[in-house]
Amino acid sequence: MYIVNSTFHVPDEKAEEVIGIYHKRSKLVDECKGFVSFQLLQNDKKPGELTVQLCWESKEDYLSWATSDAYKRVHDLEKKYPDQELASIIPVVNRFHVVAQ
Repeated sequence: MYIVNSTFHVPDEKAEEVIGIYHKRSKLVDECKGFVSFQLLQNDKKPGELTVQLCWESKEDYLSWATSDAYKRVHDLEKKYPDQELASIIPVVNRFHVVAQ
């Protein structure tokens, strides 16, 4: 299994707005080969720290998604978000191989 975490910070007062956006996400990723799950995580002590966690069957499946037209469409939508403060956020991305369960 392969896990990709994208962590970003928003102002605490905008955290619920961003969570709402993810509740309405396009779900294009869900249709990709090798996709296992999506979670949006909120830091228990820092409400403005959010992490998107995607689980994949393999690194190759993730890379196929990350180079797809669907991926580009999803991320182009983020850039067009009306709140420019939120649209300009750049996440810190970490990638992991699951080595034990």
